[in-house]
Amino acid sequence: MIISHIKKDDNNHWEFQSNEKHQAGVAKLASEFADSFGMSEWGKVLGLLHDKGKEQKTFQQHIKSASGYENIHVDGDYNHAYVGALIAKKLFNNPPYYQFIDNIIMGHHRGLYDEGDKAFVLKKELPSDIAIPQIEAKLNLPPAKRREDINHIIRMLYSCLVDADYLDTEQFMQPEQSKLRGGKSSIEELLTKLESHLNCLKNNAQDTDVNKIRNEVQDYCINQSSGDIDFYSLTVPTGGGKTLSSILWALRHAKTNKQRRIIIAIPYTSIITQTASVLKSIFGCENVLEHHSNVNTSANIEKELSLKLRLATENWDYPIIVTTNVQLFESLFSNRPSDCRKLHNIANSVIILDEVQTLPMAFLRPIVDVLNTLNSIFNVSVLFTTASQPILSGRINGCNPMVGFDALPHIHEIIPHEANLHDRLRRVKLEINDNPQSYEQIACQIGKHQRVLCIVNTRKDAKEIYTRLPKDGLCFHLSRMMCPEHVKETILEIKKALKDNSNTVIRVIATQLIEAGVDIDFPVVYRQEAGLDSILQAAGRCNREGKLGICTTYVFALENKLPSGFITQTNNARKNVYNDNIDWFSPEAMNKYFYQLHSRIDNFDKANIKDLLYKQEMQFEEASNKFKLIDDSTISVIVNWKCGMDFVHRLKTDGISYNLMRNMSQYSVNIRKRDFDILNKAGAIEEILEGIYGIQSPKFYDNKVGLVTDNKWLEETYII
Repeated sequence: MIISHIKKDDNNHWEFQSNEKHQAGVAKLASEFADSFGMSEWGKVLGLLHDKGKEQKTFQQHIKSASGYENIHVDGDYNHAYVGALIAKKLFNNPPYYQFIDNIIMGHHRGLYDEGDKAFVLKKELPSDIAIPQIEAKLNLPPAKRREDINHIIRMLYSCLVDADYLDTEQFMQPEQSKLRGGKSSIEELLTKLESHLNCLKNNAQDTDVNKIRNEVQDYCINQSSGDIDFYSLTVPTGGGKTLSSILWALRHAKTNKQRRIIIAIPYTSIITQTASVLKSIFGCENVLEHHSNVNTSANIEKELSLKLRLATENWDYPIIVTTNVQLFESLFSNRPSDCRKLHNIANSVIILDEVQTLPMAFLRPIVDVLNTLNSIFNVSVLFTTASQPILSGRINGCNPMVGFDALPHIHEIIPHEANLHDRLRRVKLEINDNPQSYEQIACQIGKHQRVLCIVNTRKDAKEIYTRLPKDGLCFHLSRMMCPEHVKETILEIKKALKDNSNTVIRVIATQLIEAGVDIDFPVVYRQEAGLDSILQAAGRCNREGKLGICTTYVFALENKLPSGFITQTNNARKNVYNDNIDWFSPEAMNKYFYQLHSRIDNFDKANIKDLLYKQEMQFEEASNKFKLIDDSTISVIVNWKCGMDFVHRLKTDGISYNLMRNMSQYSVNIRKRDFDILNKAGAIEEILEGIYGIQSPKFYDNKVGLVTDNKWLEETYII
């Protein structure tokens, strides 16, 4: 027998999976996965060839030795992945076909190669003890319509092979774990649950104008859900019931077009947690996968369901996925097996991009390109949802003609223009003062209000205004120098305080982390000057339920200049839209704003994806390393807040585990190297394990503002 996998059973007896059986099993699964986008035969070929290298004598020696089955010397190189690629070149020596096979097979363990590295590996000779098989397969031409499609087709086929390989291996090595996969509700069953929930809400809702508009938005979504697989937008002002309406549209649309799952991508973890909580209450935890760095899959749920959810993060085999933009798009441009494994389950789905105006301009071209490919090749519908719809169709022009690019061909808006939602849901007016003011002046203005929220752009501005506020009543501060669990707890405290009418004074100073998706309601909001989309997001925290008539969001400028870069570009774009008669809340104003913003952008492809992946010689690994939506040069440290140090103790005694690392992330703060060096110099930093740092002294973590660089709270606090 040519062995593929070895294990011991419960009775300590050796069991073997033959390579022939493994490859057949992988071929069957990969074929089924690839069939969802018309490339079933390709999946079969990849499965049948991917482990042919295991037939080498050296690999058979290796697997027997490594498993402990036999004490045997490994007589040479036992690497096996490249062998199937060499065989594929002999069997399918036609460039339009071969280039879709070789990299996938040889990279199915280590990741897709850059072209030069791939060519170097393929200079190897086919081992003499490998037999070339006869494979009957009718490979259709890959369905690429544009050069931009090809790298994504390769990556999608790669996903089919990698997931099939993992699943077949798991079925043999861990059969009990394998049984936990599958068994979720269908799209039809989920739609029934949602419709029942919405009917219950309607029957118990007050007869208000806002609730009438929310019902109207749902009716529009129902009526527009039967369209073809395409691009759609749902432009609804804050308070219009966008979240549930978008899910209603997506489920009905998926049912019409026989799509398999709903993927909701959100820019901020604060919104994800809130959205996922709502969806789990409707559909059950067993049907909603929350996949992001701050989620704790073991919290408040049974052990078996926790394991199912963890397994589902590997390949997204769930009917509803709630994830981040970073997780979604970085996976779509990754070369690594762990990231790409899930991609084939994006095919035949509906993607909801929430708060779509936050897509980073520096990556807008490759993001739009991959959305085009997902739609045209992989039967994916995309719904863009926001109150501040950006420009994503037609020609997008930058600061010069060389920067521009062709975006999506069209986007179908679900809400008709004549619905006039921005006017009918108007609860706020903007008062904009672009004249620079001092910290004292702004703090004085804020101090005149009893319940007020102020949102600023930088940590320095937050600190300066916060320290000047009157100390009567409740005063909260929110920043990313607080660990995620601390931020979450503080937001809950703010919400609880707002519901208690005995709390007459509640003042909150925050950075942008509170700006979108956090369901809080203040009668007065202050927002430091910024782009129009950010200002309207801040205004969405003002008079949210519309119970106070028309309230005011004040936009102010400070004497110190804004940081150079994107925030200055957005603010200047907003200023250039200004005229005396403009309605800042109208779609027309937002359209003019994004036109102005685009004209200030000098690069919509910071990662240079165009040159790395849109040419004959594709650089998969380099593109993967460069496509990072968040330029994160920070260092994560575990802080001494609540049970943070308990996790540090467990890490020291028990070592690293999946759930422990997840839990610790809730008690960690990401800081710049400059701040890390300050804390390290003060003796605050401890390296717990290699690359994992903690700050045990409670002097360096304040219960109000989070991590500090020494124990002089107000004077030396760094706030972002």
